[in-house]
Amino acid sequence: MATPDLAGMLEFLRSAEQLKSTLRSCHASTGRQESVAEHSWRLALMAMLLRHEFPELDSEKVLRMCLVHDLGEAINGDIPAPEQARRREEDPSAGKAEQERRDLVTLLEPLSPALQLEITMLWDEYEAAASPEARLVKALDKLETILQHNQGRNPPGFDYSFNLDYGRHYTGGHPVIVELRQILDEETESRRQKAEG
Repeated sequence: MATPDLAGMLEFLRSAEQLKSTLRSCHASTGRQESVAEHSWRLALMAMLLRHEFPELDSEKVLRMCLVHDLGEAINGDIPAPEQARRREEDPSAGKAEQERRDLVTLLEPLSPALQLEITMLWDEYEAAASPEARLVKALDKLETILQHNQGRNPPGFDYSFNLDYGRHYTGGHPVIVELRQILDEETESRRQKAEG
């Protein structure tokens, strides 16, 4: 068995550390902005807790996708979903996926070709929602974001209404996902009413 390129792995991990400082539009319950790394961690935790509800899926693959789905954001950051929607209205071909994939490829350069391919294939599969595992991670990604928005101490004027439709096409089908969505939508509506009241 070949010795892994530990120096390359460490270089990659040092670059990936940037996700700890890359902020999202979500706020923690203390009011500070959440990092991409924190989101990815809780997404993986969510997937781990729900794995028994999806026995037909490869739970290790699901967890790996959770860990890599936002890696590319270490370079150019996160674009909040409302901003993505606004950009698509202005230019229907506008999307963050192309830039994020280029950034991912750059981030992976220190790794062996085999690891680069493994992570890129996982990211591509996730981005295209090309497998049941990828579709589950997409759904949980949206639900974790809504959960954080409902839990966080958000700034004045936060748009809770946006979340009532956010990721809806990914969060149907499986009864557990549908039930989670319903619970979170009820929380979102309650937060919206309080914010407007």
